[in-house]
Amino acid sequence: MKKNYLFIGLAAVSMGIFAFQNDAQMQISKKFSGGVSAGLAGAPGESNNMACTMCHNGSTLDGSQENALTVLNAQFQPVTSYNPGDTYTVSIQMASNPTKKGFSSTALDGTDAMAGAFVGSGLGGTVDYQDLSRDYVTHTATSNTDAQTAWLWTWTAPTTNVGDVTFYVATNSANDDGATSGDMIYLSQHVIGSVANVKEEEISLNSFNAGYNPTSNAVTVDFTSLTSGVMSFNMVDMNGKSVYSTTMMEATIGENEHTIALPSSIEGGMYVVNFFVGNNPMSAKVLVQK
Repeated sequence: MKKNYLFIGLAAVSMGIFAFQNDAQMQISKKFSGGVSAGLAGAPGESNNMACTMCHNGSTLDGSQENALTVLNAQFQPVTSYNPGDTYTVSIQMASNPTKKGFSSTALDGTDAMAGAFVGSGLGGTVDYQDLSRDYVTHTATSNTDAQTAWLWTWTAPTTNVGDVTFYVATNSANDDGATSGDMIYLSQHVIGSVANVKEEEISLNSFNAGYNPTSNAVTVDFTSLTSGVMSFNMVDMNGKSVYSTTMMEATIGENEHTIALPSSIEGGMYVVNFFVGNNPMSAKVLVQK
């Protein structure tokens, strides 16, 4: 009989330990629902270069196709080069737009020092903080679902020309099961050059035009490209909120014309079309008439 009591006691202890471990995992998985701590953007020199996998089991994945980062100037046009000291709006979108998600980002120069400064945006669902001599930006407790199609924040470029600036981004596609497993972490790097390094391709792509056809409820774009590359379309309202985005086939070298059908739910009004061929951005305003 004593042996039976001993077995029952050990079983109870084991179940208690398992329950404690499971509860601890759930607490860890929920800990950063309102944003993550410093050093988790997948940037060089961080204490945990595996980014969010310190709390979410699994390896990191290539986020070059999942994480779309756009830098917008004061006219809300995408740019690939910065003017020292100017202020820009930065946008991050996850292509899959999972039900539960999060992110962290920082921007470094060629010496891996902080390049410029971040300020989070309440309307953009972001908050900033400084640690480890770097600025970081992350999601908030109210912007970690698919209702937030894009995260926005303000970036003030370095006051002097420091050459290329790399934005390091880590995003988390979470399954929201309260555990640390089953989530996918995507790491990506996005480079923006200085005004001294404007490329010929960027100058050529300034011939971009976009127009709205009310009969077909579609946007037609035409442009001349000196390079080929996968095309992506993103239409945002005048508050910077993305209303529709899609990835397309590769552009051809030379003249291009493409028509993108819009969802019927898009309301009438002024919008900005951001169009990319590879990493080369183009933009134009369109008036949706309904």
